[in-house]
Amino acid sequence: MLDRTMLLSVLASLGALVFVLELVRRRKLGEGYSLLWLATAVVMLIFSLWRDLLHSIAALVGIAYPPNLLFLVALLFVLFILLYFSTVITRLAQENKDIAQQIALLRYEIEQANARLEALQAASTREVNADEEQA
Repeated sequence: MLDRTMLLSVLASLGALVFVLELVRRRKLGEGYSLLWLATAVVMLIFSLWRDLLHSIAALVGIAYPPNLLFLVALLFVLFILLYFSTVITRLAQENKDIAQQIALLRYEIEQANARLEALQAASTREVNADEEQA
């Protein structure tokens, strides 16, 4: 029989698992990003259901109350997820900066080309006007 803490852990793990799968199904969360969340939910579910494993690892680590190991594992997974997302954000920020610089250079080149075109058109208009005045 599961005590309340273990029951809550099982329900939370199952809820997280279903929620992540539903987000992936609705395409609100990419498959690559869901792997860490799914792994967290599965590990939490395994620890919640397999009490002997939970007690053995808790004793090995020196945790007196085994359900606290569940929270420690969940916290560690969340920290890994945060670190992963931090690396993704850093990469995306650098890509955004690179793209903004490329756009700025392209705009500058377009402005320069437009200025040259206007200068050529003005010179051509002056030549046509000069030819008309001579005729």
